[in-house]
Amino acid sequence: MGLMKRGEPIIRVRGLKNSFGEQVVHEDLDLDVMKGEVIGVVGGSGTGKSVLMRSIIGLQTPDAGEITVFGEDTVDKEETETIDIRKRWGILFQGGALFSTLTVAENVQVPLREFYPGLNQALLDEIAAYKVVMTGLPPDAGPKYPAELSGGMKKRAGLARALALDPELLFLDEPTAGLDPIGAAAFDELTLSLQKTLGLTVFLITHDLDSLYAICDRVAVLADRKVIAVGTIDELLALDHPWIQEYFNGPRGRAATASVTREQAKG
Repeated sequence: MGLMKRGEPIIRVRGLKNSFGEQVVHEDLDLDVMKGEVIGVVGGSGTGKSVLMRSIIGLQTPDAGEITVFGEDTVDKEETETIDIRKRWGILFQGGALFSTLTVAENVQVPLREFYPGLNQALLDEIAAYKVVMTGLPPDAGPKYPAELSGGMKKRAGLARALALDPELLFLDEPTAGLDPIGAAAFDELTLSLQKTLGLTVFLITHDLDSLYAICDRVAVLADRKVIAVGTIDELLALDHPWIQEYFNGPRGRAATASVTREQAKG
C-alpha cells in the first residue's frame, strides 16, 4: 500500500460519471476530502449523495472516473484487492442498517469476524462492549436486539459497528434523519467528540442544516450532476447559485444560523 503524502486528499474523486439507464446522476464530478476534516455533502433530492458515497466505498461501479482512497485506486477492484483499505474505514448507513436477528454486541462484532476471523469470543465481547459504551449507549444495550432500541439508540449501535475496526475514515449517511432535535443535536455532539478524540476524517451526507453548522469544516454541494461548490458555509453563502441561496437562506437556514449565534453567545 502506498504511503500518503502530506496534504494529499484521503479521498480524491475525478471525472466521476454515474448513470442508471437514461438517467445521468453524476457527470464530470470532482471532490477532494482532506485528512482530519468533517465534510458535509448536501444536495437536492436525486442529486446522488448516497450514490457518490457508494461509488467511493465500492458498492457502485461508476461509468467513468477515478477514485482513490488513502492514495489507492478503488474503481473496478475485487473485494480481495481492497481489503486493506476497507479495514481503514467505517460506515453508518442510513437508518443504521443493523442485522435484526443479531444483538447489538453481535452486530458490532460482524466486521471484526469478517476481517479478523481468528479472534476469540472473549476478545470480541470485550471490544464490542467498549464500542457500545464509546458511542453513549448504556452497558446493558449489548445483549439487546435492534427491535428493542429507540431510533437514536439504533443510530448509536450502527455507529458502534462502524467504529469496530478503529477506522481512520468514517462515512455517515443521514445519521440524524428521523431523530428529534434533541436527539439529533446529541448525535452531532457525539460525532464531533469522537472525531476529535480519534482523529477521524468524516464524510457526512446530510440535509440537516443544524449538523452542517455544528460540526462541518467544509460543505460540498451537489447540483447540476456535479459538485458545484465546496467550502465553509460562509464561503458558500457568498456564491450566487440559486439552490445554495435557497438552501442556506431559506427559513430553515435562517433558523440554523440563529441557533448557532445563540450557542456562541452562551459560550
